[in-house]
Amino acid sequence: MVLLSVGLVGTWVYHLYDKTKYSSAEKQIYIKDSLAVAQGIQDSLQKIYTATINNLDTKLDSTINNADLLQSQLNAKLGDINRLRKEINNILKKGGTTKEDLSVARGKIKELQDIVGELKTEKLSLEEEKEKLTGVMDQLSGEVTGLQQSITKLREENKQLAEKVNMASVFVAYGIDLKPVNVRNNRELITNSAKKVKKMIVSFSVKNNISDFANAELFIAITQPDGEVLKNDGVLDSGELTTSSGSKVPYTRRMKFEYKKGDIQNLIFSINAQNYSEGTYTLKIYHKGFLIGQTTAVLS
Repeated sequence: MVLLSVGLVGTWVYHLYDKTKYSSAEKQIYIKDSLAVAQGIQDSLQKIYTATINNLDTKLDSTINNADLLQSQLNAKLGDINRLRKEINNILKKGGTTKEDLSVARGKIKELQDIVGELKTEKLSLEEEKEKLTGVMDQLSGEVTGLQQSITKLREENKQLAEKVNMASVFVAYGIDLKPVNVRNNRELITNSAKKVKKMIVSFSVKNNISDFANAELFIAITQPDGEVLKNDGVLDSGELTTSSGSKVPYTRRMKFEYKKGDIQNLIFSINAQNYSEGTYTLKIYHKGFLIGQTTAVLS
């Protein structure tokens, strides 16, 4: 029974340690007032969790102490039984047993019977304590599972809220245009002929009603029909950006500017490549790793 009690307690301690370790392993996302409210909810859940664990600890300790006391009493009575058996055997086996010896043996047998009766009662009590201990462990497991599910759900909600806030803090792009042009007599003429294109003009506007940006940074990627990124001839302004999903994307141009929330920022630049191919050119605009707009141009 002692081994059973120790085993159950060991299982509980490991289970609680594993859950606590898991809970502390993940980082919390804090974003503005909305996440502060979410954090407050999680703190409340943590307080309920701690109070529940402490209450169950008290019940568990009480149950274990009762089981240990019963086990100690059981061991003492088993010792008395072994002692009485030896004493009775010694009396009955020796030669020349007297009437007084038999009377003593009879008394010890009666004492032995009483102890056996007490053992039966204590065995039932010990079984009851074991059932209580099992019940406490089951309750603890249920509480830990329920609270852990609540905390996991809240973390997922925090993550989704963080993504929404991040999306709200990026620019909205509109009026996106990718114009292939031919230059004749210092005049720029729109053309769809790959052989006539001299450059591509990119123009668009961005706006954000939430945030100011002391150093706003946009990445523009223009993909050629063969899948390669289009680059300015002789201009080292291209590279790779990291998207919000963690992937690497080559870009054609990086643009930086100061921005005040609510303003409309109009942006325009041109790309001068050595040559252009027939097919579809795709323009994508990124801010903070998020794709905020795209368009295409087809050359024949």
